[in-house]
Amino acid sequence: MAWNEPGKNGNDNDPWKNRGGKDQGPPDLDEVFRKFGDKFGGIFGGKPGGSNGGLGGAGITFVLLIAIVVWALSGIYTVKEAERGIVLQFGKFDRIAEPGLRWKATFIEQVIPIDIEAVRSLSASGFMLTEDENVVSVEFEVQYRVVDPTLYRFSVTDADHSLQQALDSALRYVVGHSRMDQVLTTGREVVRQRTWDELNKIIEPYNLGLIVTDVNFKDSRPPAEVKDAFDDAIAAQEDEERFIREAEAYEREIEPRARGQVTRMTQEAEGYKERIILEAQGEVARFEQLLPEYQAAKEVTRQRLYIDMMEEVLGSSSKVLVDVKGGNNMMYLPLDKIMQRSGQQGAMTLPNASDLNQLRQTLGQQSRNNSTVNSARDRFSNDRYNNSGR
Repeated sequence: MAWNEPGKNGNDNDPWKNRGGKDQGPPDLDEVFRKFGDKFGGIFGGKPGGSNGGLGGAGITFVLLIAIVVWALSGIYTVKEAERGIVLQFGKFDRIAEPGLRWKATFIEQVIPIDIEAVRSLSASGFMLTEDENVVSVEFEVQYRVVDPTLYRFSVTDADHSLQQALDSALRYVVGHSRMDQVLTTGREVVRQRTWDELNKIIEPYNLGLIVTDVNFKDSRPPAEVKDAFDDAIAAQEDEERFIREAEAYEREIEPRARGQVTRMTQEAEGYKERIILEAQGEVARFEQLLPEYQAAKEVTRQRLYIDMMEEVLGSSSKVLVDVKGGNNMMYLPLDKIMQRSGQQGAMTLPNASDLNQLRQTLGQQSRNNSTVNSARDRFSNDRYNNSGR
């Protein structure tokens, strides 16, 4: 409902009219503020409506108390677990704030939080000249963390920038004293370790409050103009390493086998040696046992030895030797040939009558020849005996 809209009773709804219906108009803002100031001044000991309008001693004290409380509360701060706070008093180092809820004097002290657990990283890259006057592109990365917040903040102007320059200097020094093949292929680990050592030597006198935790050799490559040639060289080196590994594997395979053969041959030789020694000892023992019998009966023993030897030699033979009684010649019967011919025919056949007659004639002729030979031998023996008797 609008203010100028008449009500049910015909009265206006103007809020500036009192209940008696008298029109008072809008309130004077100056009057309102003046009344409020009088009340506020009375609270702090001033005279309401006085001409000075200033605050009393109690008011000033109250304002100072509020300011002190606000100042004290503004000095509360928190140091995180991974941080250490460097407290500066009027710009000068005062102390190290440990983790937890702390307080500082605002406008007098300043706190600089330093993270000592985070691992930070810096990288260095660029084209560098090697010892053999070649140019390579190298990328390095160093990881570090803060161990002393005070030294990290105040030893140099910017510790991170100083470490960056030290890394670049160490990397260029190491690459400059290395050959290109070492930087690109086989000597990468050596270059990495030497760079790490050289970096520690450079930053040690500056006391940066840092510790290098790792150095990574990210990449190294030749210039684009000679990249294809170096790719071929790297492939050849990889083939060389592969052939060497294959040869080593073959060596590991062959060597145990050869050692086994050597061991087996050695054992066989030792066994042969032992067998020959034992056989010789057995022959010596048998001869020593046979010697007394030979001395006692030489002819009988000689004949027995001869028969044993012939039995041993001819025992495995398929040939038959017939000793003709009263003669020195022996007749040979080729039974092996007969058996071989019988085997080829499929069955063994007995000799026929003509073969037997021929065999009898041969034996008879052999007997006559032996008799003649025996007679001649007897005459020769008698003549030799008679001559010796004379």
